[in-house]
Amino acid sequence: MKKSQMADLASPAALSRPGASPARVAVAQKPQVPDTPVAARYGDKIYSGVTLLASLSIFVIILWLVWQLVGASMISIHHSGWTFLTKPDWNEETDSYHALPFIFGTLYSSLIALILSVPVSLGAAVFLSELAPRWIRTPATFLIELLAAIPSVVYGLWGIFILIPWLKRWVMTPAADHHMDHLPIFGALFAGIPTGYSMLAAGVILAIMITPFITAVTRDILRAIPRAQREGSYALGATQWETIGRVVMPYAKSGIIGAVILGLGRALGETMAVTMVIGNGTPDLTKHPSGIDPSLINPANTMASVLANKFNEAIPGLNISALVEIGLVLFCVTIGVNIIARLLVFYTAKDVQGRK
Repeated sequence: MKKSQMADLASPAALSRPGASPARVAVAQKPQVPDTPVAARYGDKIYSGVTLLASLSIFVIILWLVWQLVGASMISIHHSGWTFLTKPDWNEETDSYHALPFIFGTLYSSLIALILSVPVSLGAAVFLSELAPRWIRTPATFLIELLAAIPSVVYGLWGIFILIPWLKRWVMTPAADHHMDHLPIFGALFAGIPTGYSMLAAGVILAIMITPFITAVTRDILRAIPRAQREGSYALGATQWETIGRVVMPYAKSGIIGAVILGLGRALGETMAVTMVIGNGTPDLTKHPSGIDPSLINPANTMASVLANKFNEAIPGLNISALVEIGLVLFCVTIGVNIIARLLVFYTAKDVQGRK
């Protein structure tokens, strides 16, 4: 069709002709897309470049941290090798530096925190997103988020003056007085002299500190689930609890795992509050040659608390290098936990979407 014919079809006179087709007229009237200004195209390129640099800066910072930590801990790495991770003794006088008790203390306290925190966090998140009336949902959410904003030193002070005396009087002393040494599990968990400053106190403090994070993230995930999922379950005759347990929670499984790992990451690296309540003690190697003391009522140490206590008094050379290597190990543990979290979220998300 020639241009003159297309113009004729698009004219008002063409529309008034008998048998004229509006579709043909619409085809003839091809919309004209205005050209993008040159300045806007350059602006898009600049914006893309800035965001690319911002993304790459994260990798640069991580690599720079690894480089600095490895370089500062190289003396200890050459001195101890892999035994730094497998032997229990730490002695400045004999230049024997090994971090197994501190690694165990970090993982043990974080595990205690998760055991205490996850049920409370999930219950609070389900209540706020599914069950709570509007008049209580907003203030309760505000209070939970307020807990996340409290400085860790405040938690530590509260632990010293409130938590430790309470645990010593109502938990540790009764458990120690009942002489549970003959029991296979409780005997090891409550062996020792109850002083209050202990692994249990550190675990409880960490549980309180990570609960707001897990609760807030889980609540947002549950609120983001499409309403159609719930309405479909109700249409099939399910009750509210059946809908929560069989539809809502499985649908949000990947996000809940991510929230729990976020809380675990906070627990692994917490320093000040743990240092103030854990007692900063090392295990008795005559009773525990491996350096692993499972007791909840004995003083202990974590990697973060060791760095906080010993770094200012460390002697330049091998001593400081060993402490920096502890920081390197803590960094690697945190990175490993996040990698595992991403893998869990990826595979659980595939299961929810049906792509197994």
